[in-house]
Amino acid sequence: MPSSKRSSRSSPSPVARCRFLVTSSRRVSGARAAQFGPQGHRRAPPIGTSTLRRENSPVARIFITGSTDGLGRAAAGVLISEGHDVVLHARTLQRAAALSGLAPDASGVVIGDLSSAAETRELADQVNEIGRMDAVIHNAGVFLEPSRSTTADGHPKTLAVNTLAPYLLTALIDRPDRLIYLSSGLHHAGAGSLRDIDWTGRQWNATQAYAESKLQVTALALTLARAWPDVLSNAVDPGWVPTKMGGPAATGDLELGYLTQTWLAVSNDAAATVSGGYWYHRRRQAPAAEARDPAFQDQLMDRLAALTGVALF
Repeated sequence: MPSSKRSSRSSPSPVARCRFLVTSSRRVSGARAAQFGPQGHRRAPPIGTSTLRRENSPVARIFITGSTDGLGRAAAGVLISEGHDVVLHARTLQRAAALSGLAPDASGVVIGDLSSAAETRELADQVNEIGRMDAVIHNAGVFLEPSRSTTADGHPKTLAVNTLAPYLLTALIDRPDRLIYLSSGLHHAGAGSLRDIDWTGRQWNATQAYAESKLQVTALALTLARAWPDVLSNAVDPGWVPTKMGGPAATGDLELGYLTQTWLAVSNDAAATVSGGYWYHRRRQAPAAEARDPAFQDQLMDRLAALTGVALF
């Protein structure tokens, strides 16, 4: 039976402990130390510097999945430059090397492969050890997988990374004040029965699998807005932007793609402090009808609980 609580497990192995690369905000050195006084209190930055925070965005602690490149890295860079405490994520220790330019100013780096349920659970534990987040940006994702690419848990990689991982992290990470999920305009093409969510009975279609995963994560965001009124939960379509995933031919506005995520994560603007929205470039759009349908949402939550063994509600 699915459980809504984290199960007690034995102490992590040395390899698992090695993944937990936390830079405590209480231990600052090097370039970042100049921002702090002798007791570790943040000094006010000089007027006109990029680290000067807006009055409507007090310091927040934010966890961003998939922050080694693309939209996630850009969002992390903006939030760090504004003085927020950002927890970065990399799939592996090797990928974490790409964070060398951000990690010294971050509050921590956590490691875990989101295609693995076990590593996703460990990742949630690592985040919780750092402390409660004010916001979580579920940015990580995969695009057009050429085959079903079965994971160790028996799921298509697209489903595991784009849907199951954000669902598991949402269930296992201590509840934040704000949740942001990365969607796509292709979610409108994701209509389909949840009976074959795992692609065991259909011929693999990479585009359709991606579209369905984005419909599912959009529905997850809107489900949480309905079920958790004390949390601001939103989905963001960044557009077709020139990242590693989008490719160099993409024509979308990369900056507005990641700035919409950061705005929803930290701003106290009235327009940003809403829940249940589907956003494109800071403008609220209409999501697919299924994503808004409580019956579809409930069916999806039941299916994801069955696939992961963890009930969100």
